[in-house]
Amino acid sequence: MMQDLTGRVVWITGAGTGIGRAMALAFAEAGCRLALTGRSRETLAETHRQVEAAGGSAMLALADVADPHQVTRAHLQVVEALGDVQILVNNAGTNARRRHWAELSMADMGAVMDVNVKGPFQCALAVLPSMRDQGGGLLIHVASVAGTGIFAVSGPSYTASKHAARAMSATINAEEGIHGIRSVCINPGEVATLILDTRPRPPSAEERAIMIQPEDIAAAAVFAARMPPRTCMAEMTITPTDNQFYRATAQAIAGAAR
Repeated sequence: MMQDLTGRVVWITGAGTGIGRAMALAFAEAGCRLALTGRSRETLAETHRQVEAAGGSAMLALADVADPHQVTRAHLQVVEALGDVQILVNNAGTNARRRHWAELSMADMGAVMDVNVKGPFQCALAVLPSMRDQGGGLLIHVASVAGTGIFAVSGPSYTASKHAARAMSATINAEEGIHGIRSVCINPGEVATLILDTRPRPPSAEERAIMIQPEDIAAAAVFAARMPPRTCMAEMTITPTDNQFYRATAQAIAGAAR
């Protein structure tokens, strides 16, 4: 029996754009009460407007997840407004434009780690105590296929950070499953979001059109959240059907077969 999520308190980081906004709309459609966190009040307000236009409800808790003090403050605001968090979506993420070893700086590497690793750790540490007290809870982490292998386009900092996200999620399951707490790590391939604009060569509109769309990842997250409490969908890897990393080889195979 899939769970009814109506009334659940869902805290989403990076909720202002892309996957985070799609997550907000999907969980709102499922009847959840939302807390939206991000750095930009303007983009969060637009997500809030779209949630309310779709019949949902949400509150804003402005924060940069790279700053632990801001995360603590945002969490307190969420609890005060909605009660204890029952589902955390660690979605906030970043990458450096100058990302490869020949041009990478320690400052850029540190900025990626602060958002992609320290931020999710800080948010998880904030919600886990109340989840233990409740006897259950769900953490969803948006990682990347860059955490499942080595893809040169991602750069070393982003790659290392997403390997760390997968490991973090797995350790939550290993230690916290006895408390009814589940952790889901979603590893998307290329998703048509604004983070692609930080690439040295951003993809074209045509290339983005055949990528995964943010609402695809949101649908997967809601599906995982609806699984029975006894079941943990520990990891999900989602890739484009026409995957650019295989395309040239696949075309060569198809051509040779003619």
